[in-house]
Amino acid sequence: MSIQVNFFQGGYCTHPQAMVIRGGKWKTETFPSLFALISHPQAGAILFDTGYSQRFFPETRKFPFQLYALTTPVYLQAGESAVEQLQQHGLEPEAVQYIIISHFHADHIGGLQDFPNAKFICFQSAYQAVKSLRGIAALKAGFLAGLLPSNFEQRTIFVEQTDTISLPDEYSIFQTGFDLFADGSLIAVELPGHATGQLGLFFTDVDNQSYFLIADACWLSRAYQEFVQPHPIANLIFANSRDYVDTLHKIHQLHKSNPNLKIIPTHCRDTWMQLKKLPYS
Repeated sequence: MSIQVNFFQGGYCTHPQAMVIRGGKWKTETFPSLFALISHPQAGAILFDTGYSQRFFPETRKFPFQLYALTTPVYLQAGESAVEQLQQHGLEPEAVQYIIISHFHADHIGGLQDFPNAKFICFQSAYQAVKSLRGIAALKAGFLAGLLPSNFEQRTIFVEQTDTISLPDEYSIFQTGFDLFADGSLIAVELPGHATGQLGLFFTDVDNQSYFLIADACWLSRAYQEFVQPHPIANLIFANSRDYVDTLHKIHQLHKSNPNLKIIPTHCRDTWMQLKKLPYS
């Protein structure tokens, strides 16, 4: 299928490297917030996440959400939001037909309100885990309710409602996938641990390059390549630390058995530098 994909950075945050990978340095590093534009021959323009938007800043001005901005300071310049970058490349916001939401942290849903015609695709378990959270509970889950469109539920397709399929042998470590468009083009799998119902996405582009978008199943490519876990303190923000380790181990095994598969963590600077070399089409 003639799928094309392009990757963008929608802002970044800063954080000590040692928090995201054991043995790392305690100096502050930048972590890009990536999103993808997937051009599908039938479904049209599809986004995988959106990165940050300027809405993050008013949403984190007051307690307790000030702590969110203090813990991971966010930087987003004019022209860097998803909607602005896509317009620069000739794609108007009304043309985006679907947004696949990996999970409901602010750096993944920041731009949802900018795309008025998009239908949202996510795991129902992910939405149910955050939809009623407010205050400290929402802060702990990294959820800013004000980032969701007011008609979010009316526009949402839950992954659990799509066709369940057996994955190809090379991806069988995940056993079950969800065929999002019933054509075998975009296959979702659950990557629990970092967040409840976190969504990973398999697809192959027009050049026969296969991708696996893994969101925040790990923050750095080295983590899945060498199976290096984050600092134990990071367990405090995970939905389930045991699931996190299990998911990371599966991705590590997948990488070992499929070295040509491009595995894309959302926040890895090295991965982003490699992706930037891909031409926009």
